[in-house]
Formats: sequence, C-alpha cells, structure tokens
Amino acid sequence: MSTSRMQKILKMMSMQDAVNRQIDENWAEKNREWYRAIWIECAELMEHYGGWKWWKKDTPDMEQVLLEIVDIWHFGISDLLVSHSSWNSIASNVDEEWDNLGKGDGFHETVEKFAQACLCAKRFSVGEFGAILRTCEIPFDSLYQFYIGKNVLNRFRQDHGYKTGDYVKNWDGREDNEVLSEILKNHIQEGDDLETQIYSNLEFKYPDNNLNSEPKDL
Repeated sequence: MSTSRMQKILKMMSMQDAVNRQIDENWAEKNREWYRAIWIECAELMEHYGGWKWWKKDTPDMEQVLLEIVDIWHFGISDLLVSHSSWNSIASNVDEEWDNLGKGDGFHETVEKFAQACLCAKRFSVGEFGAILRTCEIPFDSLYQFYIGKNVLNRFRQDHGYKTGDYVKNWDGREDNEVLSEILKNHIQEGDDLETQIYSNLEFKYPDNNLNSEPKDL
C-alpha cells in the first residue's frame, strides 16, 4: 500500500464528488448509468489511439489517448463513489488493486476486455482499467496530473455555461482538451497550487468573445 498514492486517490474522489455536485447536488442518488458513459468513452479512446483501421494509416495521439483515459477515470470514480462503501475503504481497495495490476496482450484487446467487463457487470473495473494504463506504460502520477487538469477543465466548463449551452468549446481552432494538454505541458510550475494554476491559465486562454463557436458534448 502506498500512502502517497492513497492520498491522491482520496483527493481525486473529493474533486469528482465536487464537480458532480456542481452539475447536480443530488447526483449520487440518481442511479446514473456510469458504465454506459465508460464504454462510449472507450470507443473515443480507440479512435485516438488508432491502428485498427486497415484501410488507412493512422498513428496514436498519446496526449489525447491519456485525456480519454482520464475521462473514463472520471466516470469510474463516480461509479465507485456510489458503491455505499466509505471513501477510505474505496481508496484502500483501489490502492491495493493498483499494486497487482496485470498488463494486457495488446492495446485494442485490453480496451475491449475492459469495456466488456463494464458492460457485463454494469460497474467500473479498476483492475481492467489499470491494465490499459500498464499496456500504454502510463504511470499513476501521469493519470493523477491529467485527472486534476481535466477535472479543473470540467469545473471551468460548468462555470462558463456548459450546462446551458453557452460554453465555447472551440478555442481559436482548437478544442479545449488540446489547450489543456498544452497548459499541462508548458505552463505549470512545480510547488504552486496545481488547480489554481490550471484554472488561471484556462481563464487567460478562454475566447469568451468568440460567440459563434458551437460547443460539443463531452
């Protein structure tokens, strides 16, 4: 068991609960189909990774792959939070499973196995999800940093009218996810508050005068 990792898991759980409450104060009582959102995100993950279209050449976009994995993690944490276990118990179980993660036989097969597990059980599978990260050689700390970034972006979206349709998702020709990747790569200083830095950078770059861009769904 890793104390540092467990603390980060608890922080992500707290942040996920907060952004879910921003969308719907009573979100945990609504019995949302988190597994359905997860397998749809799996399709988007496969699209960004590529390599399955035999009729054309494409290569993995690993930054977008990581962001899609983080989107799955958002829904996965939400599913875990409604399991009626205590937060410490959930975090401890996730931390323990992380110590025993397997590695898939290939990216596409590992994602399909994860999606199948979620569809069959209608629940999020930590072990099968972790196998995707192992297969992509994505460490936990990268998942954590990008989770923080995407969580802050989701909060930023809600603060700027995502639910009402007023949010601008295309920022001068780039999706906000791409802008977030650039911020995480080039504009974050160690030692300062990560959430505040990301939010401030998003505010600075947000084209709030671009009223003609159509927002897209997550």
